[in-house]
Amino acid sequence: MILFPDLPSNCLTMLTEVSKNMCFGGWQKVFSHESSELSCSMRFAVYLPPQSESGPRPALFYLSGLTCTEQNFITKAGAQQYAAKHGLIVVAPDTSPRGIGVPGEDDSYDLGTGAGFYVDATREPWAKNYRMHSYITKELMKLVQENFPVKPGAIGITGHSMGGHGALICALRNPGLYRSVSAFSPICNPSACPWGQKAFTAYFGESASADWEAHDATKLAAGYAGPELELLIDQGEADEFLEKGQLLPERLVNACSGNARLKTRLRMQKDYDHSYFFIASFIGDHIEHHAKALLA
Repeated sequence: MILFPDLPSNCLTMLTEVSKNMCFGGWQKVFSHESSELSCSMRFAVYLPPQSESGPRPALFYLSGLTCTEQNFITKAGAQQYAAKHGLIVVAPDTSPRGIGVPGEDDSYDLGTGAGFYVDATREPWAKNYRMHSYITKELMKLVQENFPVKPGAIGITGHSMGGHGALICALRNPGLYRSVSAFSPICNPSACPWGQKAFTAYFGESASADWEAHDATKLAAGYAGPELELLIDQGEADEFLEKGQLLPERLVNACSGNARLKTRLRMQKDYDHSYFFIASFIGDHIEHHAKALLA
């Protein structure tokens, strides 16, 4: 028996269903749509827990890291069983526009395709399409709220690596939009690490600009004045990118320590690396963290 039937066709006029699979009593689905923010076709995944058949449920957005699509998280993290347990809708978008023909977009793994960094680029040739921040916080947010049974005001955000950076800046730049936040091995201070410096130079221009600071969680934390937030951050001690100075979690913790509105729980996990084996090991804790805040 189908526990969560297809939504009415008139409810999904803006979306095209790409796939659906029954999973832990709910539905793991993937949709495509034409994005006005990014000027291209985009995909995103939605897990609808069995409880969503009975009424609105909280929603958790997950932002993936470099090179990923919506598929990495839904096939590797094992989040569905915990989302079903707590009754959370989980939304997992792609990481960038694709196939739009920007010169250089496919030249390297850490810039362009698969590497949108969840920012709104201001520099050409990226400015027209690379608007992932507005896509996540405005366009996709509206699509999800209009087409799925999301409980108003009960939305959280999490992510991994570049997506952890995205989750942090989405929450800190948009006070009150997300009630809960967490991250796995996030890029915490992109203005000061090779990944971030490369991306920000391409998307915004030279360093020390206001755009750099506006997309850097460590810089944003000091001036955050929104509702109180508890940031749960898990970081593997054996993470090669931690050793290479790409992540810099201690800088974010130090920045948050001077702001009474931000409480940070940084958990250093012995022997864990940067992979989805790490994410799968602690995704249950993160979903519980969000459920506690979103179901209160």
